[in-house]
Amino acid sequence: MKKENFNIMYNVKIIEDLKANLLCIVADFFKLLTRGSNVAQESILDCISGGIIVLYLLAERLGYSHKSVDQTMKKKLKIGIIEEDKIEKDGKDLSKLYSYLKERE
Repeated sequence: MKKENFNIMYNVKIIEDLKANLLCIVADFFKLLTRGSNVAQESILDCISGGIIVLYLLAERLGYSHKSVDQTMKKKLKIGIIEEDKIEKDGKDLSKLYSYLKERE
């Protein structure tokens, strides 16, 4: 087997592993939320941060830089802010996240 084919197969396997990992994280997150207020906040935070990490890694494996993901998120947030999305009207959540992303630059 050629070295290039091995690399492609390896990358496909990594992508599939990341996708499966993301599904497990989302499932764990939903399970935690059904338990109500008895859930340790740390467990919820672990799921959220784990999901974000996996999505960044998946984006990179698919050829997108972390910076391009951040820029695309900022564009989407701007649109939501301008169009006064429901979540933006309720608590300025999109504006807060947009400001946070801008500060990270």
